[in-house]
Amino acid sequence: MTRSTSSGDVSDPVWFKSSYSSSSEGDSCVEVAATPVAVRVRDSKDLGLPQLVLSPEAWAGFVGFARHGG
Repeated sequence: MTRSTSSGDVSDPVWFKSSYSSSSEGDSCVEVAATPVAVRVRDSKDLGLPQLVLSPEAWAGFVGFARHGG
């Protein structure tokens, strides 16, 4: 995973992008930022689009589902 912040402000969430996203279109990925109260997901190609915000429990359920192939 790689980390980035949107503006460098300390209050900004720390975004992670999968290291598996290195293709010929290296920015074709989603990024995730987790806090104790929410997990945010955004499109790395267009940071101005709305973000998906999930509870940590919902995110854990999704990751578990995705990890096992649905």
